[in-house]
Amino acid sequence: MTPATATKSLPGPLTRAARWLALALQDWRTTEGERWIYVGKNLIAAFCALWLAYRLGLDSPSTAMTTTIILALPSSGMVLEKSFYRLCGTLLGCLAALTLIGLFPQQPVLLFAGLSLWVGLCTSGSALHRNAQSYVYVLAGYTACMIVLPAIEQPTQVFALAVTRVAEVGLGIICSAAVSSVLLPRHQGTQVMRTVQARYGKFLAFCQDVLQQKLTPAQVELTHLQFAADVAALELGRSAALFEVTSKVGHVRAQNRKLHAFNATFMTALTTFYTFHRLFDRLQRDGETQVMQACAPLYAIVAEALQTTPSQDSLDTMQLHLQTALAQARAQIDGAPVAHAQRIDFDTVCELLERFARDMSRFHEVYFSLAHDTPLEISTPQAYAPKTPPALVIASGARAGISLALLALGAYFLAWPYAGTAMLMAAVFCALASSSPRPIMMIRQVLTGFLIAMPLSLVCVYFVLLHGDGFPMLVLSFAPFLAVGLYLMTNPAKLGVGLGVSTFITQMAPLNVMRVDGAGFLNTGMALIVGLMLAALVFAVLLPEHTMGHRDHVGPALWREALHACTAPVRRVKHRFDNRVRDLLSQLNAAAGPAPGVATRAVVRQALNLLEIGHSVIELRELIASARPGATRHALQQCVDHIGAWLRTRADAQLQAALAATLQAGAVVRAAQGEADATAERSARLQTALADLHSIYTSLLDQMAPGAGDHHAA
Repeated sequence: MTPATATKSLPGPLTRAARWLALALQDWRTTEGERWIYVGKNLIAAFCALWLAYRLGLDSPSTAMTTTIILALPSSGMVLEKSFYRLCGTLLGCLAALTLIGLFPQQPVLLFAGLSLWVGLCTSGSALHRNAQSYVYVLAGYTACMIVLPAIEQPTQVFALAVTRVAEVGLGIICSAAVSSVLLPRHQGTQVMRTVQARYGKFLAFCQDVLQQKLTPAQVELTHLQFAADVAALELGRSAALFEVTSKVGHVRAQNRKLHAFNATFMTALTTFYTFHRLFDRLQRDGETQVMQACAPLYAIVAEALQTTPSQDSLDTMQLHLQTALAQARAQIDGAPVAHAQRIDFDTVCELLERFARDMSRFHEVYFSLAHDTPLEISTPQAYAPKTPPALVIASGARAGISLALLALGAYFLAWPYAGTAMLMAAVFCALASSSPRPIMMIRQVLTGFLIAMPLSLVCVYFVLLHGDGFPMLVLSFAPFLAVGLYLMTNPAKLGVGLGVSTFITQMAPLNVMRVDGAGFLNTGMALIVGLMLAALVFAVLLPEHTMGHRDHVGPALWREALHACTAPVRRVKHRFDNRVRDLLSQLNAAAGPAPGVATRAVVRQALNLLEIGHSVIELRELIASARPGATRHALQQCVDHIGAWLRTRADAQLQAALAATLQAGAVVRAAQGEADATAERSARLQTALADLHSIYTSLLDQMAPGAGDHHAA
């Protein structure tokens, strides 16, 4: 190469600058740029809705504008999903309002009673389901309030109010849906697949860290808590992706069953891994024994297979190597003078390792099929369906209904013309916050946004907008202030503040014929702020401990689910048990915040213990259902019955009885293994039963004082 050629091949300063600028723009586009695109899209949707409302002559153009802010979500799928349920809830609320006014046209007390009952039922429905469909219940409740309250003095206007409300909300829905789907759309289907990949990588990293003993017990517990939240988040994302009208949605719909299977196989693999690791950790605390020496190579095979991102071939190879190593380890234990109790430990470790290898292989198979869109045979998987403890459902409805009745009566007898606005705002946020794990914090954030927005709105309307003329100047007047709120909404930690700023400012949008009314502005602003304060007061006074995810309710609910695993019909009980326990942990995670305390970790520890017991009991019940009548079946059933009795009472006497029944069942199963007519298949099933009995026994011992009992007695 000549000097001249070398000089020509080197990039010049302009080329280097262009490359640097391109990289900087790309980095900005994926970070800060995403936030400003979100702000720009929602400004366009808001002002389109406002302009169309003016052109159509709607009574309250600000309602259409506010609707676009409420529907300001990160992806087009989420916007379309929430839009659909918002429209359904609005229609249902309008129907309820027409019915109530028709039944009690001139009877305000009965009307308030009926409205309170309706809002209470809707709030209970929202708290019960806690998924996207719950928004229907929320909207049906407070939409009825928005129509009934203004119509109390003029019941003949109720139909016009209902039609106008549907038109205004529908206009905002159309604008949000169109803008989110057309302008630089962010597809939820793509986000779902990214979530799947992130979950798979996170689970592998967790397994690697646990096997290498990099995590403390507290970190392991908190990771399980986060995994429970991830399961719920994937289900919410999956349901939102189904609303997108693009080529990508076909991919998600076609893989809908796989996404259900992904969640199910993940929960199974996670539970098996935890059970195995907990037993191995117990063995390590016992010191260097012959069992530990025999199990070390088995542990190493699994750890090595998960060191790097595995493939189906590597997992199949791991199972083959594990089978060979298991045979060698069994021969080593059989030829050594090992105590009977330690032999049980060894057999249980072998069973759990084989089970985890199978579960991990199936989990990877489902993940690979999702990631590469390959065919996969799947039995009918059940969807993840969140449910709420009954006490919280009843409390949410009672709180909303009672507070609305008290506030409505107070507003009716007060002379303040804006008391109805304050009461309506309180009712709306009582319903919205009922499904929040930290309702007072949520209301406090929105209240902060209102307090910030009030002076901003004053400047916007009375110092900027008054000096402009026409819709373009209105846009220029409102856009900078509204952009502040929308930008805050891009930060999850400040979402409530941004929502408060944005919704307050949109409420100040002028009517078709603008009127300058300083007193009205101050009264409206004060009414909105007072309404939020009243909502916070309601949650602080009425049943303050009955909030979503409160550990005092999650803990008992976990015991009930474990009892259900012992008593419910065997068919599909395993999926329901996994589903409900993970959902309760997800609620606990949301309520605990970013730094769960010692009390929360204690509930998580109890949940994992009950999860281990429940899974083992379910497997015993499946074996009982297919076993022939005899001593073994009777002993296993007695064990399950005693565990159920303990879960029902949680008394020490019942715990001791469950421990004794587990020991007795173990002795009977081992005797059945030694029978001459025991086939290989029957022996394998009995060995599985022994592993489950051992897991149950050691888990039951964990419910006692440290050091109580012999951890090897089963």
